[in-house]
Amino acid sequence: MKVVLADDQRILRDGLRAVLTAAGVEVVGEAGDGDAAVAEVERSLPDVVVIDVALPKLNGIEATRRLKAKMPGTHVVALSMNSDPRNVMAMLEAGATAYLLKDAAADELLTALGAVSRGETYLSPAIAAGVVDHALHGRSLASCASEKPLSAREREVVRLIADGKSSKEIAAVLHIAVSTVDSHRRQIMDKLNLRNIADLTKYAIREGLTSAER
Repeated sequence: MKVVLADDQRILRDGLRAVLTAAGVEVVGEAGDGDAAVAEVERSLPDVVVIDVALPKLNGIEATRRLKAKMPGTHVVALSMNSDPRNVMAMLEAGATAYLLKDAAADELLTALGAVSRGETYLSPAIAAGVVDHALHGRSLASCASEKPLSAREREVVRLIADGKSSKEIAAVLHIAVSTVDSHRRQIMDKLNLRNIADLTKYAIREGLTSAER
């Protein structure tokens, strides 16, 4: 099995590499942020990517969404300090097939890798009950989203707005005119039926479109 490790903490990546190598798992690449994770997975073509949910630049949820769109056969194992069922559901809906808490034992990671290699879903026992309850009694994130889906460019604009970027800064990042950014902003607000930037930021966090750590 070939694995890519994506976490912004080098010491954690070193620990995971040691555990996996000792178990005979080949670590073929590493990344410290979401953009680098997507690029590394495209380069090394692993069987599995073990990814932190709260990566900088591009968070793990959005990175997973992009990875699965490009390489649907690559399995995603999520790592997080956050056991909130909404966070777990967001990763599962993005395409992850396992979700582990960072304080899990090393053996649990190996168990999760074995599960995803068989096409199964794995959740840390500490969060499984909460996720089931959320699925049975709460609304999934997908049902909360607008019936009018956002385009890839609109999703990127939402992410940058939620990260506190001004229209001028967004225009510079995306290499488009400020007037185009403002047009995207109006269309996004209309599509999502939102009234202000605070509501838009809440939407971005719920949908995993902000790189801010939660």
